[in-house]
Amino acid sequence: MPQKLSIPWLEPDDPFPATHLACTGESGMEGLLAAGGQLNRERLLGAYSQGIFPWFSEGQPILWWSPNPRMVLMVDAFRCHRSLRQTIKQWQRSGQYRLSLDEAFESVIQACASKPRVGQSGTWILPPMQEAYTEFHRAGHAHSLEVWKNGQLIAGLYFVNLGRAIFGESMFSYERDASKVALCALVSAAKAQGASWIDCQQNTSHLASMGAAPIPRHQFEALLRQDCDQANLQWDERWLYWDAMLQLPRSA
Repeated sequence: MPQKLSIPWLEPDDPFPATHLACTGESGMEGLLAAGGQLNRERLLGAYSQGIFPWFSEGQPILWWSPNPRMVLMVDAFRCHRSLRQTIKQWQRSGQYRLSLDEAFESVIQACASKPRVGQSGTWILPPMQEAYTEFHRAGHAHSLEVWKNGQLIAGLYFVNLGRAIFGESMFSYERDASKVALCALVSAAKAQGASWIDCQQNTSHLASMGAAPIPRHQFEALLRQDCDQANLQWDERWLYWDAMLQLPRSA
C-alpha cells in the first residue's frame, strides 16, 4: 500500500527542507518536498539553486518538487536525428523561418499553458505561475526561445538560467518538428557558451530519444554546486545560427 503522505507546510519566509526528505516512489508522489510558501523572485532563486521547482494543478496549493532521479540532458549527449536535420536544412533554405531569444516571453509562456497535451486535461502553468515566471524573466533569470514563420510565432520554449545551469520548463509547437528545432537551438546556444547540461526535470521518452537521461539527485546537486554561482550566460541572437545547429552530433 502507498505510504501515508506527510510533507511540511512552508510559511512565506520558511526555508526549504533538505531535498533528501522528499517523498519516495512508494508514496506515489516521487519527489514531492513541501507545500505552501510564495511564488516570487526570491523564493524561485532559492528553489532553483537547490534543485527544487514548483509544479501544481488548479485547486492545489503551491507544491515544491525535487525528483530522484532527475532527467538531465548533457549538452554533449544531445543527438540531432536525421529527420530533424532535414527539417533544419529545409527551413534554412526557405527563408521563411526565424529564431529569436527573449523576444516574446509572455506569448511563449501563455502558449505553453494553453496548448492541449496528450494525457492532460488541464495545465500546471496557471496564472500565478505565469505571473511569477514573467517577473523572473524581467529580473533576468527566465528566458524564452522563439520560432517564427513569416512573422508568426509557431513554437517556443522557456527556461531558467542561473550561472551556467539551465533549467528547461515547457515548450509548445503549432507545426511539426518546430519545438524540436527550438530545443536544438537551445542546445546549440548553450554549447557555444560553455554550458554542459540542461535540466529536464521529468523523464519522457521524447527527451530520452534526444539524449537526456536520469541521474541520481546527489549527482544533479553536485552539478548545481559547480555551475549555479558562475556568471550568467548571455541570451541574445548572436548564438542562433542554423549552421551551428547542423554541427551538433547526429544520432546513430
